[in-house]
Amino acid sequence: MKTKLSSGILIALIFLSTACKTRQTAGLKPKADLLQVIDKSLNDATRQYKFFTQEIPADKFPRSIERNGKLMTSGSDWWCSGFYPGTLLYLYEATKDQQLREEALKKLTLLEKEQYNKSTHDLGFMMYCSFGNAERLDPKPEYKEILINSARSLASRFDEKVGCIRSWNSKPSDFLVIIDNMMNLELLFWATKETGDSSFYKIAVTHANTTIENHFRPDYSTYHQVNYNPQTGTSQRKRTVQGAADESAWSRGQAWGLYGYTVMYRETRDKKYLQQADHIADFILNHPNLPADKIPYWDFNAPGIPNALRDASAGAVIASALIELAGYNTGKTSETYLGAAETMLRALCSPAYTAPYGKSYGFLLEHSVGNLPGKSEVDVPLTYADYYFAEAMLRYKNLK
Repeated sequence: MKTKLSSGILIALIFLSTACKTRQTAGLKPKADLLQVIDKSLNDATRQYKFFTQEIPADKFPRSIERNGKLMTSGSDWWCSGFYPGTLLYLYEATKDQQLREEALKKLTLLEKEQYNKSTHDLGFMMYCSFGNAERLDPKPEYKEILINSARSLASRFDEKVGCIRSWNSKPSDFLVIIDNMMNLELLFWATKETGDSSFYKIAVTHANTTIENHFRPDYSTYHQVNYNPQTGTSQRKRTVQGAADESAWSRGQAWGLYGYTVMYRETRDKKYLQQADHIADFILNHPNLPADKIPYWDFNAPGIPNALRDASAGAVIASALIELAGYNTGKTSETYLGAAETMLRALCSPAYTAPYGKSYGFLLEHSVGNLPGKSEVDVPLTYADYYFAEAMLRYKNLK
């Protein structure tokens, strides 16, 4: 049942969220030389994405590069469709280049119909990373309506008995939830603040709590997927579908968890979420298989380390999350998180990961891994790597 928050509670929620976002930058000092590196990278990225716009069909979204070297595209219903317009808007925010904004608005028009898509859990990725940034930069009633409808569509996949939003569709005896779903909860928090409807907030908190109980191992690494019994709500199988093995730590899964619980703390101020995010960060940063540049292998337990593939997308997500998480901690912990993010940003901005102008169609980063066991998108550019890379650079710049 939907319930409306009282005006006092709603104002408190908005205040807490704003306070957390403000605290994110308090007391954190960026390094001048890294700011120069980031400024150059953002200018290069703007130039690269203006080239990219010429390579993408008008009715398609970029996805990756195929094995034969051709550009891989998708329709608006692919889970990554929101990242390209979202990256364009981040780069527009950084450089005020109007060409990027105009291209983003064209893609938003294609994406608009997905607000009613109830067949996917990825509406946070698809709609909040795109329309959410558009609304933040240039608020409009139509953006707000699209986002609210998107939140309603996402909320329709929540099951009270399981206590989670369904991720992948499956046979009736299964209820599949993946750690990636933590990234879609931010849309629900936004919807509660905009509408006063507490049901969105309650779904997000319930999903996060259930995920803490069932997705994480004692060392705070996470499984990729938990299969719940829809009749009883109990866990019936745990897997790591896109990782090296069920009991391995798939790198992007750890990144989703870190980012997701950092957002949970920002939006609720509940210390258990801060503790969860800190534990996940400690697992990542203290893992013996984390390379010196802190861009992780595609799985922390991947066979063949140190010759295993890296995953720049996981690195970009982790770097962005750590910059925010550093602001919610103090002292040595805060310094450690920010220092790790700085190391990762220096690496991602370097030729080791950044594509030269005109190469890779216009993607910013190379060397990401989508699904190695599935032999899909292996050691290629990915739109979400670009998105969180741009976000991490802007977050670092905003520290000053």
